[in-house]
Amino acid sequence: MIMMIAKDRLRKGMFVESVSCPSREFARRRFLVKSDAEVSEILATSALEIAINVRLGLDADGRAPEAGQKASRRSPAPSAEPSAVRGEMSQSAKALRASLGNIVAGGALDLSDLSQASDANADIWSDSTVIALEVTRLKSKDETTYLHSLAVSGMMTLLARSLEMDEETIAVLGVAGMLHDIGKLLIPDEILTKQGKLTDKERQIIRNHPEAGYRLLQAHPELPPVVLDICRLHHEVLDGSGYPLGLRQKDLSLCVRLSTVCDVFEALTSVRPYKRPWTTSEALEWMFARPHFYDRKMVIRLGSVLAETPVN
Repeated sequence: MIMMIAKDRLRKGMFVESVSCPSREFARRRFLVKSDAEVSEILATSALEIAINVRLGLDADGRAPEAGQKASRRSPAPSAEPSAVRGEMSQSAKALRASLGNIVAGGALDLSDLSQASDANADIWSDSTVIALEVTRLKSKDETTYLHSLAVSGMMTLLARSLEMDEETIAVLGVAGMLHDIGKLLIPDEILTKQGKLTDKERQIIRNHPEAGYRLLQAHPELPPVVLDICRLHHEVLDGSGYPLGLRQKDLSLCVRLSTVCDVFEALTSVRPYKRPWTTSEALEWMFARPHFYDRKMVIRLGSVLAETPVN
């Protein structure tokens, strides 16, 4: 269980997941505090809060984990080879392409099928986070929308579970991540995959994809409302400068703010024709430095669930 505490409550024996400050100021995370020097180093940062894992160390009141409750940190399963994960995700991307294509063509939406696919994708991200990150960063042009959606879906479930949301909500968020960019499938490929500079008209067509996707999904009343909200609002930001509605923080639900953080992080860390992929630390630091756009607590918590270890 991860909880936030004021930094002045930090003591030896606590397990730090992350420190709420830019990584250039304090880059370490996921470690057991063993010395007064480590405590002093964290106290000297600009952070106001620290995320601690009470299953791996002392809690906010200095109590040790109960016997039998101490859990080991999740790491990639020994059998999770990069090639195997890449194959699974490639198959998932093909299945998602067929499913979303059917919806765009006016076919039925199979919510049960999407839920099963989302659950399987969540398992990949939970068991093989590092490998999944690497696989989705290196997308081919024709896989971009589908692998991006799988990545956002996987990260949304990880983040929601870290925030201790209920299992029903976590499952719905996984489906929402898969559907959030369906509006992009209505954009002509020559615009969506254009490598040169977009015209103003082309840029506006792309910016319309949240509204176009929302209208498409409205035809499927079996979808929970939060799925439609995330499709429509995942490009909104806290200060009201986002699109398509220009909503401010008070009008953006926790689930929408969560989706935005995952969507932006995935876009920043992916290979695109017009930019190099940012590292996890670069993306998190850039987002953390913009609290007028993104929920800082969400950014910090996302950092706590994404491993930095490179894939061999």
